[in-house]
Formats: sequence, C-alpha cells, structure tokens
Amino acid sequence: MRDVPVRPGSYWMEYGDDTARPRPPDGLDVDVAVIGAGIAGICTAWELARAGRTVALLEAHRVAAGVTGHTTAKLSALHGNVYQRLRSTRGAQGAALYARSQQDAIGHVVAVCQELGIDCDLERFPAFTYAETAKEAHTVEAEAEAAREAGLPASYVKETGLPFPVAGAVRVEDQALFHPRKYLYALVADLERRGGQVFEGTRIVGLREGEPCRLTTEDGRTVSARDVVVATHYPVFDRSLLFARLKPHRELVVAGVIPAGQDPLGMYLTPEGTTRSVRTAPYGEGQRLLIVTGEKFTPGAGRVGERYERLETWTTQRFPDVRLTHRWAAQDNEPTDGVPFVGALHPRARHSFVAAGFNSWGMASGVMSGKLLAARITGEKLPWTDLYDPVRLKPLKEAPSLMRFQAAAAGHFVGDRLPFVTGGGRASAIPPGGGAVLRSGARHVAVHRDEAGELHALSARCTHLGCLVRFNDAERTWECPCHGSRYGTGGEVLQGPAIHPLERVHDFEEDDDA
Repeated sequence: MRDVPVRPGSYWMEYGDDTARPRPPDGLDVDVAVIGAGIAGICTAWELARAGRTVALLEAHRVAAGVTGHTTAKLSALHGNVYQRLRSTRGAQGAALYARSQQDAIGHVVAVCQELGIDCDLERFPAFTYAETAKEAHTVEAEAEAAREAGLPASYVKETGLPFPVAGAVRVEDQALFHPRKYLYALVADLERRGGQVFEGTRIVGLREGEPCRLTTEDGRTVSARDVVVATHYPVFDRSLLFARLKPHRELVVAGVIPAGQDPLGMYLTPEGTTRSVRTAPYGEGQRLLIVTGEKFTPGAGRVGERYERLETWTTQRFPDVRLTHRWAAQDNEPTDGVPFVGALHPRARHSFVAAGFNSWGMASGVMSGKLLAARITGEKLPWTDLYDPVRLKPLKEAPSLMRFQAAAAGHFVGDRLPFVTGGGRASAIPPGGGAVLRSGARHVAVHRDEAGELHALSARCTHLGCLVRFNDAERTWECPCHGSRYGTGGEVLQGPAIHPLERVHDFEEDDDA
C-alpha cells in the first residue's frame, strides 16, 4: 500500500480565529444552556439569543471543530434515496414536510448571510444523486419521482457535469455550498454581540433535570438553566433510548486542486458501493478545490489506510488532473427511520431537548434543528415539529432497522466479554505509529507505539458501555465499534457518547503480553 500523498487535516479547519474562550464561572445561571458548539448547537444558541434569551454555549473542545469542522458542507435537500423511504415509512405528507424543512434551512442560510453580511463562499448549484449501473438507475429514477412528489424541483436526467458517464441521476435545482466555519464563526460573533456567552474546554458530564436544570462540568462547576439543549452529535445523555436508535458510521475525505474549467458545477452523490460524494469549493484564481467523500465504514472496522488508498485511486482515475492536497474523515449517525431526532430529550421532558441523527446531512439539518428547537423553547411550533420528534416510536416501521443496528452493537457488547475474545499477539510486533489490543493477564490493553518507539498503554474498555476499542491506523485513534466513541492515543475523548477518558495502564510492559 502506498502512502496517500496529502497532508492530514480538514480544509475547513484552516479557517478560524485565535480567540481564547474560557470555561464558565461556577454557578452560572442562564435561560438556556446549549451543550455542543457544532452547527446544530451554534444555530440553536444564535436563534435563541436573537429571540431575547440569555444563552450559554458549552463546548468540550473548540467551536465548530468537531464533526462540523470535518463535513463536506453541502446544503442540500436531496439526501441520497431518502424520499422513497420516507414515503413508505412516514407517508406522502411526512416526505413533503421533510423536503419543506430542508429547503427552508437552505433559504434560511441565504437570508442570514444577507442579514449579517456573511462572506462564507456561498454558491448555488444543483444537487445530483447518480447511478453508474442500469440496475441502480431504476432506483434513482424512482427517487426523482418521489422527490418531485415531495415538492422538490427534481427531475430524472442522464447527463451531468461529471467527467464520466452515468446511467441516470436525480437532479434538484438551486441547492447550495458554503464554507461552514466562515458561516458559523460569524454566527458566534453575532451571538456574543447579543449577550450570548461561549465557553470552550468545557465537557458536561452531568444533567439534573428540573426547574431549573443543572449541568455539571468535568471539573465540578455547575451551570443552571431553565432549558437545556443536548447538541453533542451523539447524545451524551440517553433518556429516550436514542443509543439503540442510532448507528454510527465514518467516511473518509480526500481533496485536491483542479483547474476551474474542470469543475463539474454541482454536488454529486452515488449510494452505490461504499458511496462517493463530489463537490468543489473556491480555491484561488482559476482553480477549484475538489472534495471527494466515501468509503463508509463502522468506527473500529480497521484497514483505514487501505480505504484512503481506494478513495484516492477513484479520485485520480475520475479526475486525472487533480493535485491532492488534503485528507480527513467525518462521522455521523444513521437514525432507525431515516429522520433525525430533534425535540424533547425523552417523553417526560419539559425543559431538555436534543438534536441528533443527521445521517451525513448535518448542514441543512443542523440549521433546521436550530430553528425548530428555538421555536419549541419560545413556545412556537413549526409545521415539521412532529416529524422530527425524538419521542416518536413506530415499532413496526422501525423494528427492522432497530434490530439491525443493535445486532452489531450487541455482538460486540457480549462478544468482547468472552474469555477467548481478541487480544492475542505481542507488543513487540506493533510498529512505530501502530496499535493493537493485547491481553495482559485478565485485562485487555490498548497499546500504541509512537514514532519514537515508546509504548502507551490504556484500558481497552470504552468508558461508555464497556465494548473493546479498535485502532484506526490512518488517524491513530482508538474507536469503539458499538456507539462510535473515539479516543486519542493518550486516552482523551475525541468524540462521544463517552464522556470519560480511557484509563491509563501504568504497569504494562512490552514483555507482559501473551
């Protein structure tokens, strides 16, 4: 396997500011506390501040630096083949409400950019879901009909701007592309001008619901709020069985420069295989940045380096003049019925809310979530409120996906506790930069060897529900295959639902493994 000749890191993350945002003062009291400063959390906090609420936005790491900082940043209402599924599971009205809500979110971003004078590289392009095989072309033709019935400006076409032939495609007009961090940093600045408070390095580990609700930070501080929004991508508090109704997946991204004349002038997705998504972004005079996503897999599945190589090969074969410059990865969660969970945190909740399950379409859905949750908290009801309500549970329609999601997680949850489970091998076989789960007596130890040859040993049990983590060889992280928690090689939490780090193992030695 040859190395991918690009530097690791999201293109979007190259834009930001050096503002040092503090942790909250102990005993802070606000109208609304929003946990998580990705697109859903930032949009929710901004909408509430604009409505006159006092708001605290609490982020465990840095603003817009998690999943939002690693997106492909499409603002589209065409989400693969979703409308056929929605018509079947939520009816024609449900599909129409979904389309309206997503289109409304795109229009809202355009309007906010005009209102605040935000320059975020916003561009309007058509979106395509395409097929390269005749078999899949029948599916996308049916999707074009379902999307059109749902109210989208959709058509079925056989010609696109891609530099290779397609068997057929859904085309939806007037969708959008933007730079997510440029947009969200502008919202954060306006939020602060309106009196909103933004705190970074603040991991929330406790939620006591009541009047008011009370949050507890990792270092023991408390924040009180009448209403709380959990916008942590994967909910860190599970009080409506969302853990059982979400399946995490990870996708890889490669990006590179192409001549502007080779821009395919649109955003493209094929659900075939391990998916391929294509878009471009402005990148200097006479150039565009080509961004290609794909190789969907479950966190912890391994062989990530090989997956990057396949994605790079596909990109350079289809766009021979591309000069690759970046690579990164993104993660999202698939909901059981294909519709995100946005609303009350659980059936009895009166002042706690959640936004989760965007299934790789978090840009429009995150904006939609901000409007919907702000409306809920201020006493309004949008037409699609019930569609996204997390409290919904349709056993007959959700059962197949629910069983499929939980079969894999249950397999790891039970299998990882069997005495003969994975853990063989020796630390001496781990190369610099590599990692493996090894047995040390009765323990499973996650062992990483850094480039200097030093070993770093951690408990291999995810601190969320105790499944065994696996090593990601390309990103050099530990990942839980059950619910997608991710950790650095020092054990620090990179991505939830875990809120506690992996425990360090201080007594592990290289000849201690068996």
